Amino acid sequence: MNERNFYYIGIAFFGMINGIFNQLALLFALIHVQVLAPALLFGSVPLTLMFSSLMVSTATIILGGIPAALYERFVGAKDDSTVTSLWIWLAGTAILTLPAIGNFINIGL
Repeated sequence: MNERNFYYIGIAFFGMINGIFNQLALLFALIHVQVLAPALLFGSVPLTLMFSSLMVSTATIILGGIPAALYERFVGAKDDSTVTSLWIWLAGTAILTLPAIGNFINIGL
């Protein structure tokens, strides 16, 4: 297994934890999906909740990657992500997941 895969697994893990257990962000996304696209998921609240969780997870990964992208731009990286930028991305997603860690520890997977 490639060394980078562990970074990607960690980034996806933090995104998943934030998408499932961050109640405030999940409620925000759920309300907006229900208001802006009620017929998108056939008016089903469970489907809307899963879609909102996916939106929060994706937003966590994207927002966590912005500092890493800025770092790569600053140092002039051309091809793949460097180990430093992957650490920055992992740390960014971990910081964004801090509000959800308490719920994750109490409830667990």
